[in-house]
Amino acid sequence: MTTDTSLVAIKGMRDGLLVTLGNADWNVVRDALLLKVEEQPSFFQGARLALDVGGQVLHVAELSALRDSLSGFGIFLWAVMSESPVTENTAQILGLATRIHKPRPQAEPTPAPREMDEHAALWVDRTLRSGVRVEYKGNVVILGDVNPGAEVVAGGSVIVWGRLRGVVHAGAAGDASAVVCALDLAPTQLRIADEIAVSPKRQGKTQPEVVRLKDGQLQAEPWTPT
Repeated sequence: MTTDTSLVAIKGMRDGLLVTLGNADWNVVRDALLLKVEEQPSFFQGARLALDVGGQVLHVAELSALRDSLSGFGIFLWAVMSESPVTENTAQILGLATRIHKPRPQAEPTPAPREMDEHAALWVDRTLRSGVRVEYKGNVVILGDVNPGAEVVAGGSVIVWGRLRGVVHAGAAGDASAVVCALDLAPTQLRIADEIAVSPKRQGKTQPEVVRLKDGQLQAEPWTPT
């Protein structure tokens, strides 16, 4: 059976892409969306996506599976809108926004100097909740957690003195020497320069970790004083 990609409508907006799914069985519209992504990988790569599923009734397993599939293509699903209270509750459980008509709360970045010192850093003394995006041209240090649905973009390195569960992009301007450190590292998506990875299944006890780009691959290792 041929998948009908006309069930997927895409519109650009300030925060990324708004994708509206047509009225059909969930498996059909889900496959139509993923096929659309497969057909235009460069268009969707690194996109921030808000999804309008209409009256679809979705539970955690279904929505989290879609989020993981999109993440595998380098797509950050940050919002899901639905007419179904069940689906809306599911989205909230997963740390996704359920409204996009109001400006999302955002940490105010400090204006970067024209000639930025390589050690310049933005200090964020709080936990970043779902829907918050922090962007800075230098390093970013966060004293708190980065929750699912939050996003950090830095020109330099990112240090999280807490749990990293959201999306992080270090070396956003192409700095392959940037690193990402966290006391508990389990991001939805992690990116250094142009390399992207999703968090693998946790093995063993939680420990502070640092991720670096080595030989073209993102590698995690224990984060210890040197």
